[in-house]
Amino acid sequence: MAEHGHLAAVLQADITREDDCAAIARACIREYGRIDILHNNVGRSRGDRKTAEMDAAMWDEIMAMNLKGMFMTCKHVLPQMVAQHSGCIINVSSTASLSARTTVAYKTSKGAVNTLTQHIAMENAAHGIRANVILPGLIDTPMAIERRAQERGVPREVVRAEREALVPMRRMGTAQDVANAALFLASDEARYITGVILPVDGGLLEKRG
Repeated sequence: MAEHGHLAAVLQADITREDDCAAIARACIREYGRIDILHNNVGRSRGDRKTAEMDAAMWDEIMAMNLKGMFMTCKHVLPQMVAQHSGCIINVSSTASLSARTTVAYKTSKGAVNTLTQHIAMENAAHGIRANVILPGLIDTPMAIERRAQERGVPREVVRAEREALVPMRRMGTAQDVANAALFLASDEARYITGVILPVDGGLLEKRG
């Protein structure tokens, strides 16, 4: 990073522990003196089940990572953002939050992420803080492809073909597509945008009719 004129710092943290979330905020202030952007992109779906089959302990694990972790990181960066009267929070949800899904915990947690983000946007707009949420659709990532292929015992190409057939644009998105949306929301070009739920899904949610 340094050779390109940028600075970066790395911190190991468990997003489900509040002390670690507080440490993330403190480390950023210590290294850079301020917090301009919080990008929350931690989550899991492994272990999810139908409602009647869902283990309560697994429910707590998924909620702790997908929802509670985002709440706690937001909680601990907001005082600094309020003090500097500026800041941008970007939370990553999922199109699963607004569409049918066969399992319960992931969808529920991501729906709550949408609501949390909108609440933070309204609560902090007067402080110059913006909060928006990105809903990725079917994205070609190892978590999406490799795990499903392994669980089903089928080649990766089978999983890819099935998922691509579901998307109106007939292809899955890439991590870069999601990153581009986040970059826009973090930029000055989006300075008047807050509380938005932004699908990055190749038209997938339009199939709801």
